[in-house]
Amino acid sequence: MEWQGYITSDKNVLMGKPVIRGTRISVSLIVELFASGWTEEMILESYPRLTKEHLQAVFLYIKDALENDFFQPFSKSA
Repeated sequence: MEWQGYITSDKNVLMGKPVIRGTRISVSLIVELFASGWTEEMILESYPRLTKEHLQAVFLYIKDALENDFFQPFSKSA
């Protein structure tokens, strides 16, 4: 699977944040839900337009972003 078929970015949608193609559901929202303890089933029930493939694409996108330095470096806190 290639995430590019599922994740897109458009400056006119959520100020260019990566979103699930055809929705206004951001990658960061999906990550936040998982980080908050939501399960895959909970997300899919709450967002019926999403599929398991969409969720898999989110993680593939994050993997590529980390491997290819698509992220903003942050400074170490004291």
